[in-house]
Amino acid sequence: MYVLELAGTDDEFAAYEAGTAASDVTTFAPGLARAQDITDRVRDLGFTHRVSRLVGTCEPTVGEARGLLSAATLDRKGTVAVRAVDVRGTTGIDTQRAERELGAVLVECGFDVDLDSPDHELRALFAGETCAVGWLVATVERGFGDRKPGDRPFFQPGSMDPMLARGLANIAGAEPGATILDPMCGTGGILIEAGLAGARVLGMDAQAKMVTGARENLDALLSGGWSVLQGDAASPPLADDSVDGVVFDAPYGRQSKIRGDLGTLVGDALAEAGRIAPRCVVVGDRPWARPAGRAGWETEAAFTRRVHRSLTRYIVVLRRRKR
Repeated sequence: MYVLELAGTDDEFAAYEAGTAASDVTTFAPGLARAQDITDRVRDLGFTHRVSRLVGTCEPTVGEARGLLSAATLDRKGTVAVRAVDVRGTTGIDTQRAERELGAVLVECGFDVDLDSPDHELRALFAGETCAVGWLVATVERGFGDRKPGDRPFFQPGSMDPMLARGLANIAGAEPGATILDPMCGTGGILIEAGLAGARVLGMDAQAKMVTGARENLDALLSGGWSVLQGDAASPPLADDSVDGVVFDAPYGRQSKIRGDLGTLVGDALAEAGRIAPRCVVVGDRPWARPAGRAGWETEAAFTRRVHRSLTRYIVVLRRRKR
C-alpha cells in the first residue's frame, strides 16, 4: 500500500489523474490518497508531489505516530531522515517535535541520522483527522515553473498552466508508446506536457499563427516525436483508430475567434475524435458532456475547476461507446 501527497486543492481530480499511474487510488484525508500499487509513471504525474510506501495510519498526534512507528517492522538499514508535514495546515501539529521523536525511535532501532543525504526518508503526514507514516519511494520533479507559458518562445494570453496541461495529458493516455492528438492545440501547452510524459504528439489548429507558434514552442521544449499542422478539428486527416487519445481545450464563448457556431464545431470535433481514438478529454467554459453523448461518447468523469471570478473550466473525460 502507498500514500500519495496530492498537489493543488482539488483532491478528486488529483486522485483521478493518479489513477493513470497507480491502482485503486482513493482519497482518505485532505491532500492524501492511498494506492494499492504504483508504476514508474507516478514520476510523470502533474498533481502528485510524493509517493511513500505506507507503514500505517493513526490519530494525528505525535504520540500516536511514535507508537505506530515503534510497533512497525523496520527492515531497513543505513541512514535516515524524518520529515513531518502538517498537510495544508489542517492539524497545527508541531512538526519539529514529530521529527525529533520519530527520529529517536529510528535511532533506537539502529539507524544513523543524515539530514542532508539519507539512504531513506520517513515521512509523517498529518492531515485532518489522520496521520500517515511511510517510506518515501518517489519524488515527482515536474519542473512546471520552468515551463511557464510566458517564458516560451510563443505566448498568448489565456494559455493553460503546465500543471493542468500535464494532468489532462496523462488522463488522455500520454505515456511512452502512445500517440496523443490535440486538434485545437493553440500554443501547444498540452502537447508539450504529453510529449514530456513520453508520448508522440500530434497537433492541429485552424489559425496559421497558432500553428507557427506551437511549432516554435514544441521545437524548444521537446527533442522530437511531434508534428503540428494547420487544419480543421472537424475533419482531421487521420485514419480510424490511429491515435490513443484526444485532448483539447475548446474555444471559450465570446473570446472565441472561430467562424460559425461554436457548438457545431465542438460537436463535429468530438465526432471525429471518436472515429480516431477510444478516449478523449475535452475542456471548456461549459460542460460538453451532452454534445459528446450525441457524438457517441460516454462520460467517464467530470470535474469543475474555478480559474477566477469570470471563468470556470469544465473538464469531461470520455470513453468511446462500444460499437
